[in-house]
Amino acid sequence: MDYRAVLFDFDFTLADASQAIVAGFQHGFAQMGHPQPDPDAVRGTIGLPLEDAYTLLSGDADQARRKEFRLHFSQVAVPMQIEVTKMFPGAEDLLRGLKAAGIPAAIVSTKRADTLCRVLEKRDLLGLLTAVTGSEMVQNQKPDPEGLCKTIAGLGLTPEQVLYCGDTVIDAEAAQRAGAHFCAVLNGTTPREAFSAFPADHIAPDLEELRLWLGL
Repeated sequence: MDYRAVLFDFDFTLADASQAIVAGFQHGFAQMGHPQPDPDAVRGTIGLPLEDAYTLLSGDADQARRKEFRLHFSQVAVPMQIEVTKMFPGAEDLLRGLKAAGIPAAIVSTKRADTLCRVLEKRDLLGLLTAVTGSEMVQNQKPDPEGLCKTIAGLGLTPEQVLYCGDTVIDAEAAQRAGAHFCAVLNGTTPREAFSAFPADHIAPDLEELRLWLGL
């Protein structure tokens, strides 16, 4: 493997937390006085910063209400994610393969790091990761490359030494702007053709294929 580290998005890349995310949106919209959102529409926003997803689905751009929505969403979604998040097939084998090969693995996500760590710890996977960078740890969310650049620097590496794996064009743009390599993972709602506008070393249909492509 030519990469010195492999970084991952989380939602719809390594795992499916959509059941909890949809439930959080439904609760939040009810508390905010909005009609219930379509579950498929909610799933289509996964990967966006939470407040931006709220505005996209509700049309409400008021900053105070965007912050209020996060509070309502988190009351339901955060504890539920700890319990119901499902790692995609091949995720554990991929992370263990990287660990065995001495290749650092890390997560850079728009989900909060404290939530990510609780999800991963419950599944005995947290120890396989060198770093977890979440939304509360940066000023600017993806596609801004801040989170990627911060994580890469923390590993003592340069962007061209690193592969970032994600399921959305937001991830692809973040990698491009950071100067990192990118691999699209087709576990989410973004189709293969959407990645044609971005440089990608590989497009993996699933995590098992990604592990084999990496030679693990």
